[in-house]
Amino acid sequence: MKIKKLLVANRGEIALRIMRTAKKMGIQTVAVYSEVDKDAPHVSFADQAVCIGPAASSESYLKGDTIIEVAKELGADAIHPGYGFLSENASFAELVEKNNLIFIGPKAHAIEVMGNKLASKESLEGRDIPMVPGTKDAIENPKEAIRIANEIGYPVLIKAAAGGGGKGMRVVNKESEVEEQMDRAISEAVSAFGDGSVFIEKFIGNPRHIEVQILADTHGNVLHLFERECSVQRRHQKVLEEAPSVAVNEDLRARMGKAAVEVAIACDYVGAGTVEFLLDSDEKFYFLEMNTRLQVEHPITEMITNLDLVEEQIRIAQGEKLSFAQEDLKIDGHAIELRVYAEDPYDNFSPSIGTLSKYEVPTGDGVRVDDGIVEGSEIPIYYDPMLAKLIVHASTREEALTKMLSAIADYRIEGIQTTLSFGDFVCRHDAFVSGDFTTHFVEQYFNEEAREKVQQEEAEIAARIALGLHLEAAVKLRLPKNE
Repeated sequence: MKIKKLLVANRGEIALRIMRTAKKMGIQTVAVYSEVDKDAPHVSFADQAVCIGPAASSESYLKGDTIIEVAKELGADAIHPGYGFLSENASFAELVEKNNLIFIGPKAHAIEVMGNKLASKESLEGRDIPMVPGTKDAIENPKEAIRIANEIGYPVLIKAAAGGGGKGMRVVNKESEVEEQMDRAISEAVSAFGDGSVFIEKFIGNPRHIEVQILADTHGNVLHLFERECSVQRRHQKVLEEAPSVAVNEDLRARMGKAAVEVAIACDYVGAGTVEFLLDSDEKFYFLEMNTRLQVEHPITEMITNLDLVEEQIRIAQGEKLSFAQEDLKIDGHAIELRVYAEDPYDNFSPSIGTLSKYEVPTGDGVRVDDGIVEGSEIPIYYDPMLAKLIVHASTREEALTKMLSAIADYRIEGIQTTLSFGDFVCRHDAFVSGDFTTHFVEQYFNEEAREKVQQEEAEIAARIALGLHLEAAVKLRLPKNE
């Protein structure tokens, strides 16, 4: 079935990015928005737009029933959830299909299985997929937890089964810490996910976070689109990603790709998805989780494969076969993405809200900005703080780094604090430039001393610029006037 009208159940940059591809494909678009987003670019870009509630996401973007009603009333054929909000809600995916609409994503079963870390582990048993040593079932008894932790060997990680984004996760270094950290993990898991189930696994001390993009159609074709390096994180959430990874050679790439495809096959996956792995210093990798949706960092895969992943999602949802095979895919150059968050990196990445008094994006060959804001936009506190994604592509990693630094310098955002300066710090740091870094990059290198040094350097540059302008003005005042 050809999709003629698509409702995008999201906001901001991802809503706009999906709509652009839909319009390129000749598909009409429907935007939904909260009261606070009435002037957002995705609203004016869509062919039709409907307000679905107040600012709070629980009263707007998470109201699945309302979104489905709007889709049916306006004659939409399909719903694209983007990422976040309802994108990994199995009940919503099922409800969409029950209402004879196409859900652009996997089936509810795959979302449900892969949305729970214990269930996903169970579904992968017997397959050639490396797993971190740990428990298969939820642990409730602290004494049992201590026994298991002693068997696995410290340090261990207590993790929420329904978790993500670092919530409900506690590192335990010795037996005396188990009970207290377990209580904290359970409490946080209940608060964040409404599910206090936790399990224990071996803590991999200094890993890299590598993920593999997969595509699967309804005709049994499952392919991988190589890997992304996602180790630069704050609070277990990614800030800067690149593709391919400097730590992955051809042999490792093939093995990780094969494992990712196996994960997708195990849950009868359909659509675009991402299989995440931890990679240790001995090139051993372990399955971490699967994200059953489009990832924030999908543009860097698009840049090195020359594919439009949203277009592929839509074609798969229409029942089309993938138009290429694994052997057709080649890595073209190197791409880097910086997530531009409305956060102050010098204040522990605390949220920054306000009005964009100035907003100018960098341009040029190999420079891409995915955003959903304009100059004058109000940045609210209600949603994820990501404003935009700055993506660069070049023939080599070195050239991509140079291009990213130049693009950061050309990006003008005033009125709020952003992570642009943090991106500049990362791309200049010796550890990142050399490729010798792990998921502990931020705590290792962006510590208080480093932050103070960067701020001091920025203040000195600003002072020199101000002095230069003052001297230039003074010279102009002394010049004789033309008679």
